[in-house]
Amino acid sequence: MTSDEKARWICERARALGFELCGVVALAAGCDPFGGEETRKEFAHFSEWLRRGYAGEMKYLDDPRRTDPRRILQDARSLLVVAMNYNSPPPSSSSDARQQTPRGWISRYAWGEDYHQVMQDKLRALVAEIRARYAEPFEARTYVDTGPILERVAAKYAGLGWLAKNTCLINAHLGSWLFLGVIVTTLDLEPTLAPGETPAADLCGSCTRCLEACPTQAFPEPYVLDARLCISYLTIELRGSIPEALRPRMGDAVIGCDICQDVCPWNRKAPLTTFAPFHPRDSLFAPEIEPLASLSPERFSDLFQKSAAKRAKWRGLVRNACVALGNCAVERGSATHARIEKLLDALAASNDPLIAEHAHWALSRLSEAH
Repeated sequence: MTSDEKARWICERARALGFELCGVVALAAGCDPFGGEETRKEFAHFSEWLRRGYAGEMKYLDDPRRTDPRRILQDARSLLVVAMNYNSPPPSSSSDARQQTPRGWISRYAWGEDYHQVMQDKLRALVAEIRARYAEPFEARTYVDTGPILERVAAKYAGLGWLAKNTCLINAHLGSWLFLGVIVTTLDLEPTLAPGETPAADLCGSCTRCLEACPTQAFPEPYVLDARLCISYLTIELRGSIPEALRPRMGDAVIGCDICQDVCPWNRKAPLTTFAPFHPRDSLFAPEIEPLASLSPERFSDLFQKSAAKRAKWRGLVRNACVALGNCAVERGSATHARIEKLLDALAASNDPLIAEHAHWALSRLSEAH
């Protein structure tokens, strides 16, 4: 069977397993793994992004294997890149619930089951099917946001879409609500884009809605994200104190932020996923903030079991909830102040200095609102 026939069969099986998109990037011999001037520019752009410090505390991103997947697996010949749609509809009762009591925002990616595990299971199933189909020995490594791979760049050159001004991958049919997964393999597969064929055209045009809508102005220029200002980074990746100047702009965010994708015209008609595990759990869509701020470490583990939101850790979530309480109390006026003030007083006395600091700040916001 030819490398082209193998690639087509594998992509068909990937779609049968539930991946909406699948493409292949060939890893070239020599110093440039993707074998093209444009990809060299992509890697140079990434290196410059790191040099500017835009990665913040995400030191794990500075890994030379990210610009050469062949360092991950000796004799790697191909990257298989897949995508799953996670555009899940909010619960029908969501609008009423958000009006009744202060509620926090959890990013859409974390509404359902942990996509890392869901997609890893599917990728491993795909590798097992390939082994059953082909007698030739091969090696493979599977990754879902956990390996030293520039997934979005790989997805672009696998023909899955273009890299937008908000730095997300956009597919013209599915929009940007996409989880990406990668298989690095020694199999020799025909690339989705023929030699000389260019990736999907950038269809952002003159639109700058994502850049303008960002509350913290995290985009210093189109196609560049300063993660240190991004609400997703602040609520998930940052382990220490959130800069005070950014706290009022975070609104009710407790885990992540979807604003730059919510305002994107390409997501206006994006199809909803029918995959039930990605549909929102009641406890993870717009949860009440006060119970979140009161969580014990044990209750945190129970509530966020099998959820991608657990990456924020217990103290990070309570820290975020303090900020959200301060912001929501200011917006809502004095009706909830007494109850929230009592909770924040208790948190301000916490033995954890990070939680105490953010609770004190939230109390100062309440004082400003009186």
